[in-house]
Amino acid sequence: MFDKILIANRGEIALRVMRACRELGIHTVAVHSTADEEAMHVRLADESVCIGPPPARDSYLNIPAIVAACEITGAEAVHPGYGFLSEDARFAEILEEHKIKFIGPSSAHIRIMGDKIEAKRTAKELGIPVVPGSEGGINDIREARRTAGDIGYPVLIKATAGGGGRGMKVAHTETDLENAIQTAQAEAKAAFGNGDVYLEKYLERPRHIEIQVLGDGQGNAVHLGERDCSLQRRHQKVWEEAHSPALNAAQREAIGGRVARAMQKLGYEGVGTVEFLYENGEFYFIEMNTRLQVEHPVTEMLTGLDLVQEQIRIASGAQLKYEQSDIVFSGHAIECRINAENPTTFAPSPGRVDNVHVPGGLGVRIDSALYAGYRIPPYYDSLIGKLIVFGKSRTECLMRLRRALGEYVIEGVETTIPLFQQLVAEPDIIDGHYDIHWLEKYLINNT
Repeated sequence: MFDKILIANRGEIALRVMRACRELGIHTVAVHSTADEEAMHVRLADESVCIGPPPARDSYLNIPAIVAACEITGAEAVHPGYGFLSEDARFAEILEEHKIKFIGPSSAHIRIMGDKIEAKRTAKELGIPVVPGSEGGINDIREARRTAGDIGYPVLIKATAGGGGRGMKVAHTETDLENAIQTAQAEAKAAFGNGDVYLEKYLERPRHIEIQVLGDGQGNAVHLGERDCSLQRRHQKVWEEAHSPALNAAQREAIGGRVARAMQKLGYEGVGTVEFLYENGEFYFIEMNTRLQVEHPVTEMLTGLDLVQEQIRIASGAQLKYEQSDIVFSGHAIECRINAENPTTFAPSPGRVDNVHVPGGLGVRIDSALYAGYRIPPYYDSLIGKLIVFGKSRTECLMRLRRALGEYVIEGVETTIPLFQQLVAEPDIIDGHYDIHWLEKYLINNT
């Protein structure tokens, strides 16, 4: 086991990793920008190192500064959290060159799954169902027209690199196709430095279902069930729950087992999430995230496993200590992502937090780095907390969530708590009848 881990992240996820380390008896090193000098993860770490000015490219994405922080403090391993450098294959390679363990999968697996075309090709080879589409990138409009004709309209144009909905456009007819491709290419080039795109069949009303997996890189892997992440705004997840209201136990085990066997064959190390679109009883692979997910607490609530501790144990060389039959699911869990944003316009709302009161009670968990007097900087993602609620049934979970949202107070900045207070009372949400387009339609109709 490691003696000291550097956490190459900030905010609630840095705190989450720190807590897992403390329970394993591991010393922690926090890194921070000058804007985060008073952040909670800096205050609670055993050691801290300033790695640069506020812009992420000069601090949390500054690989030489992070490596130097490891060498200064004697950290043996780096936990990247999510975002920033968590899926940067070159970062993992550089750490390896400096004899520092990257807590995550191999750089080869990060690189494969970071390229959407290669990820799709690999998934298909591993027996994972994929969305019908082009075999590779689209190089000219004639090729695009032929491929779209074979797939059938509407088609989705997607960037081969990146995510978050950038470089993604829908063409409903051949007339739309050329403009959609050009727009997607331009967006992808601006966002990721790579303008390559490919085509997929556009599904009209799918759900977004993801399978959590855990592998030890030694040929052992299990799945930890699914999460339903269909409530999204601009392709960004807002609300996640498990189990999905759309699946039964047989469907869960079928797709989960298929993914676990694929990860065994791949020799995957650490946690990962294989994401699907689900429509009319069929699953279609869209991507794999080779890191811890924002919504991982939902799975922890259902399984009782600490996914961060499992990451650390596996990275230290331990074999997976679970077989699939050891994984037992219990109850229902929902996570709401609390952002410092206007709940109607979604404009960012950085600033000083005057007061915080978090909900409590049985089955309520808050992952947040806020405290009264903390000043939310304007330089980073607006996620400031996650409210995770557990119940013996989905009905109990929803009632507990409604109660917890009513108790949650953050004063001084605007937050998305009022939006969730509305959603939890919506009949479609209560009944579990929603897809990936539901939330945006709701927001349009209620603005």
